[in-house]
Amino acid sequence: MRRLFSTFARGWPGAGLLLLRLVAGGVLVFHGIARLGGESPEIILHLLEAGDGALFMAGLWTPIASGVIVIIAIYTAWSDKGNPCPGVFLGVIGAALALLGPGGWSLDAKLFGWKQIDIRR
Repeated sequence: MRRLFSTFARGWPGAGLLLLRLVAGGVLVFHGIARLGGESPEIILHLLEAGDGALFMAGLWTPIASGVIVIIAIYTAWSDKGNPCPGVFLGVIGAALALLGPGGWSLDAKLFGWKQIDIRR
């Protein structure tokens, strides 16, 4: 994971990435759970959407979660007969975060970020 991102942004840029992850992931979780109760034949897609949103909010496996978000967003924008803008918007956020990385306040940064080794005699 560390090879994909040169740094895990901290400070205000990290807070901005955290905010983007929380909002986009929250939308996915809400949308996935809200559509589970109906008679939809796409139950697996909605479960995947909710699970992917949870991963995205936590900042775990961000490149994979972002790729899945882009695929779900393209499918949603293409198959929805109404306004395709929400799907396109979510897809752009997923693609941007796939390129930028999860930020310093994520599980990816905790698990795979740069470590400081303190050697004392």
